[in-house]
Amino acid sequence: MNINIRNISINDLAQLQKIGKETFTETFTEHNTKEDLDKYLEESFSNEKLSAELTNPHSSFYFAEEDENIIGYLKINFGDAQTEVKDNKALEIERIYVLQDFHGKKVGQALFEKAIAIATKMKVNYVWLGVWEQNHKALQFYKKNGFVPFDTHIFKLGNDEQIDIMMKLELN
Repeated sequence: MNINIRNISINDLAQLQKIGKETFTETFTEHNTKEDLDKYLEESFSNEKLSAELTNPHSSFYFAEEDENIIGYLKINFGDAQTEVKDNKALEIERIYVLQDFHGKKVGQALFEKAIAIATKMKVNYVWLGVWEQNHKALQFYKKNGFVPFDTHIFKLGNDEQIDIMMKLELN
């Protein structure tokens, strides 16, 4: 499988909206109500919110593609764009999502390695992220890649308050 990873811009908004909604729905439908899921998708993937994120100089998005088909994406944040820690010597992986048909095919690993390469180039001390405590596949993936839990925080999905496990990977 030949995976291409490319940086995306505001011109890719519609495609980002589509892959974002599709992968989030595939990942979380089973464990959440339709109302909470719909509310989250409407807020998080609105044109306004994605436009602001795509034009924020402290955030970057990348598509994973196979034969020019978008099969996953990555969102990273640093500086003020980080959702929580706000450490200038850190990089946040906010999202790595891959279409279910491509799970187990190293797409998530390729996106993860892209994030680590950027973090290394930026000379940050660590990479951090939040993972829903019920997302066992993702927790396993990050543990396998050297991340360790360091805290928890609340993630609001619609009206449902869920616990995310915050994890970090020391680089220096």
